Amino acid sequence: MSTCTDTSLPSSRNESWGFWGTMGGYASVAWPLAMTAISDATGQPLEDVRAFLDSRFGRHFADEVRNGQHHGQTLADAVKQATADWTRRKASGRVARDYGIPRGESHLLGFVVVTASCEDYEG
Repeated sequence: MSTCTDTSLPSSRNESWGFWGTMGGYASVAWPLAMTAISDATGQPLEDVRAFLDSRFGRHFADEVRNGQHHGQTLADAVKQATADWTRRKASGRVARDYGIPRGESHLLGFVVVTASCEDYEG
């Protein structure tokens, strides 16, 4: 399994919180899995995915990964499942209003784009 020593992947800028902090001892293995799964699912650049994972939304994404692990999924499968779930979820009127994500857009793509364009979502 790959680790964060892959220099082609941006490193977390928020190791105490966000996805990295929530993943704890699994972070170095989970980071490249999540970075590539989310980039592949959204078509967004890795720098934008890093902004998402470092944000509070990345922490929520990590919570879902950890829940999958708790229910017996491997780390890789838990990342895949969380990615699929966030892609399947669509922005409602409230999400559209509060975050500017177009109604009906996937949560994953929407929050990757929003966090990449705004530093207010860190932590």
